[in-house]
Order: sequence, then structure tokens, then C-alpha cells
Amino acid sequence: MASRGLIQDRWSLVTVALLGLITVIAWSNVIVQAASMPMPGSIDIMMPDTIESLITPAALVAFVGAWSVMMAAMMLPSATPMILLYRGAARGQGQVGGALPRTWIFVFGYLFVWAAVGIPVYVASQFIHTAISTDDRFEAWMPVAIAVVLAVAGAYQFTPLKRVCLRTCQSPFAFLIGHWQPGRRGAFRMGLEHATYCVGCCWGLMAVLVAAGAMGLAWVLLIALVVAAEKLIAYSRWPVVITGSALLGLAILVLVRPGVALVLRGGMM
Repeated sequence: MASRGLIQDRWSLVTVALLGLITVIAWSNVIVQAASMPMPGSIDIMMPDTIESLITPAALVAFVGAWSVMMAAMMLPSATPMILLYRGAARGQGQVGGALPRTWIFVFGYLFVWAAVGIPVYVASQFIHTAISTDDRFEAWMPVAIAVVLAVAGAYQFTPLKRVCLRTCQSPFAFLIGHWQPGRRGAFRMGLEHATYCVGCCWGLMAVLVAAGAMGLAWVLLIALVVAAEKLIAYSRWPVVITGSALLGLAILVLVRPGVALVLRGGMM
């Protein structure tokens, strides 16, 4: 029994160490990207100059790859309690060694959903950039569009759907009880389902990251901290209320002072 417990502890340490390593590598990649850009602190999202080059398979794959790394950096720290709890539950369903591959299948399913979110983000970003590049009228309306994104994201913080999704993210044990599926296929499906709740919880913040923050490094760090605070401070509404109020206030400020939109985007408008 003692040796079995020691093996279990070792597998737990391996899981934590690998999650930490992936997170560090992902953050390092994001920081290196930002440091290598002509505009300090920005993230390269490879915008085209013409509508003909709006979407190409190579550019889409490259963007989704970079987006996936950024999502791993932002989301894995706050998802770690869920991942470790899943590993413990999977370990109880069979042999100790078999829990490790199922845990990483769960992680793959989780990151797969966030990678898929990068596709509509890429398409929307390309259309917006192309519209701004070809017609100055769109650029003039950009502060209003940013204010709308901030207002919608801020208002969403106070909706019932946000509460439901956040409650699931804050209660990994309840998620396991209500969504448990055995086997490796079940692990993948559970990863997909848990990530879907996370998207439902955080999509407004990601919209702010792309639209208002231009995927700048400072915004990536800030929103990662907000996501962690909302998910890890269990049963507390204060992070949600503070974030929602701040976004609504920022939306009003952008409407009153359109130049603030340029500051938010790091001078990239």
C-alpha cells in the first residue's frame, strides 16, 4: 500500500511538472513574439493588405498555432485544479499508470476547443483589418466599435449565463460528478465539455483582448490574471463584478474620449 501511494504521488508530481513546463514554454513564446515585434508589446497576427489575401490555409494554420500557444499560457494555470482532480478520478477507475494518458487526452480536448476559437478570431480580425486598410471611414468608427465590445463584455459579466459557466469552472468536483465519462474517448469529450464552459465564461474577455487590446502582451497578462482570479477564488463574485464594472467604465471613457482607444491598442489603430 505504501509503495502504491508513492507511485501515485510520483505520477501527480509528473503531471504538475509537465503542466508547469508547458505553461512556462507557452509564456516564453508569447513574450518572445511580443519582444520581436516592431511595436513593443504587440503580438503578430499576420494581417493581409488586400481582400484577396484575406484567408489562406498557411496563414490560418500559423495564426491558430500562435493563438493556441497563447491560450495554453493564459488558461492552463487556472485549469490545473480541474486537470489534477480528473487525474485523481481517472486513477480511481483503473490502474494508476493508465490515468496519465487519459489526463493528457483530457488536456488535449480542453486545448482543442480553445484552438478552434482561434478560427473565428482570425477571420473576424482579417475582415476588420482589411476594411480599415481599404476605407478610412471604418477607421473613424473604430473607437465606437471598441466601446461596443467593451460594453458588451462588461455587461456579460452580470448575466445568468456567465454565472452558470463560471460556477462550473469554479467547481471541478461537481463537473466530474455531472459529466463523468469513462475511457480515453470519454476523457477527450470531458475536455471538450469543460473547455466549452470556459469559453462561455471568458469569451467576452477574449473579445476585449483582440478588439480593444490588439492582443498586446500587457492585455494578455492582465486578462490571464482576471481569468485566474475569477476561476480560482471560488464562490466569490467580486472579481467578476470589478471586471464588469471596469469594462463598462472603460467603454464610456472611450466614447467620451475616442483617443483612449488608440492608447488601449498600443498605437496600432
